[in-house]
Amino acid sequence: MALLEICAGSVESAIAARDGGAQRIELCAALEIGGITPSAGLIAEARKVEGIGMNVIIRPRGGDFLYNENEIACMIRDIKLCSALGADGIVIGALTAEGDIDTATCKRLIAAADGMSITFHRAFDMCRDPRKALEELIELGCDRVLTSGQAATAEAGIPLLKELAEQAAGRIIIMPGCGVNSSNAAKILQATGTTEIHASARKSVGSGMIFRHSGVSMGNLGSDEYARKETDADEVRAIKESIL
Repeated sequence: MALLEICAGSVESAIAARDGGAQRIELCAALEIGGITPSAGLIAEARKVEGIGMNVIIRPRGGDFLYNENEIACMIRDIKLCSALGADGIVIGALTAEGDIDTATCKRLIAAADGMSITFHRAFDMCRDPRKALEELIELGCDRVLTSGQAATAEAGIPLLKELAEQAAGRIIIMPGCGVNSSNAAKILQATGTTEIHASARKSVGSGMIFRHSGVSMGNLGSDEYARKETDADEVRAIKESIL
């Protein structure tokens, strides 16, 4: 049976992922920009959700994956905090300016993890040579890599995902992710020979606010301040049932 991981941005989403049958969450903030490190409060409260594993993304900002020393120091502190708060693992990714895995930075982050599970996130999809990068991640000791197969979606990336799974040969887990849903999860797993899969399974949730001040945005101009995305337990359940 394949393992289903759900990216979750709140305690409510963690609960929905668990109730839908997912075995693990990737805890993130700001999922609309691909996810950044969540607050200590969110990590601590999400950890209280029983019956599901929890990996935490370590990403200090949106944008590229080329990090300076200040950002690396922040990530190391966040990793140690995740360990203290009981996370099962961390999700990291760093690249050089030339588009290779930044192995020196990754070694420092992995050392700070002190035995926690290590996932390399979709920074992998931005590297210039995925086959070389995979060998470097194996050498670093990463447990898995989250990837769309360097395509717009994991379904479109099936050919490379299959190649990577064959190259990995059990030395690292290839976890397809991006655009995964209940209609294509089984196809992706079957076609690639992978055993873990990652999905967002989110739906829009309306605000409970009665008073609403229209015309004012806290983020991007014109964004809807009275709706947010949360994990949909029914979609998680549908994905899980499709991959049994």
